[in-house]
Amino acid sequence: MGMLKYLISILFGIVEGITEWLPISSTGHMILLNQFISLEKLTSPQFYSMYEVVIQLGAILAVVVIFWKQIWPFRNDSKETGYKRYVNMDIIDLWLKILLACVPAAIIGILFDDWIDAHLYNYWVVAIALIVFGVGFIIIENKNKDLSPKIHSLKTLNGKTALLIGVFQVIAAVFPGTSRSGATILGGLMLGVSRTVAAEFTFFLAIPVMFGASLLKIAKFGLAFTSTEIMVLLVGCIVAFVTSMIVIKFLMGYIKKHDFKVFGWYRIVLGLIVLIYGIVATL
Repeated sequence: MGMLKYLISILFGIVEGITEWLPISSTGHMILLNQFISLEKLTSPQFYSMYEVVIQLGAILAVVVIFWKQIWPFRNDSKETGYKRYVNMDIIDLWLKILLACVPAAIIGILFDDWIDAHLYNYWVVAIALIVFGVGFIIIENKNKDLSPKIHSLKTLNGKTALLIGVFQVIAAVFPGTSRSGATILGGLMLGVSRTVAAEFTFFLAIPVMFGASLLKIAKFGLAFTSTEIMVLLVGCIVAFVTSMIVIKFLMGYIKKHDFKVFGWYRIVLGLIVLIYGIVATL
């Protein structure tokens, strides 16, 4: 039974690593996967509720490793003088924008996390969110086809735009199936941000958001882990990290030559499948 838990955790780690960064909803996929290959039944509802959030720490680490030079603000640059020799102010400015964008989702998460878990984690919400944002991607990409983005670099992304992208993240925080990356990327595109900048900012925004959400879940679960639970969690995080490394590099190369419409169509098809499954399950 223990080995089965580890194998299932590997599968969950792969799904998390793929769907966390592609705008197709990691939560939606994890909910569906748990219905067919239930880790929750082999552990406990309390552990699984914590696991499906904390496994994202592996995915976060992949962002940190890949983009280390873009997010680590401390240095020793002999070409600069004063404090600028030791601190890259452009990166400090980026982190201020990231933290600003985190504020709306943090407030909603702290106030309504339990209510959202109890009332919105179901087939119907996931299916509708998948379809609505899938249609949104197709519409926005068609609309932007002949338009030139106004923001081509993280340096020119201003605080107002960062905060508005954070507001889009709230939608994902409330409605499972929306996709955090999907909501923020779509919001960025609507605000005139290039695909590459929207994707990178989404990756960086995930660091404090996922870390904070993981701490919240661990605090609620407590530290009374069994040895098996610790290993199941570690396996999931490690696999999510390795998978995320591959997926992030793929996505950054993909969007340089392609738009996001393929993900929109995928979301619509998956949403319809979820909707049909939900109807059949209730019969």
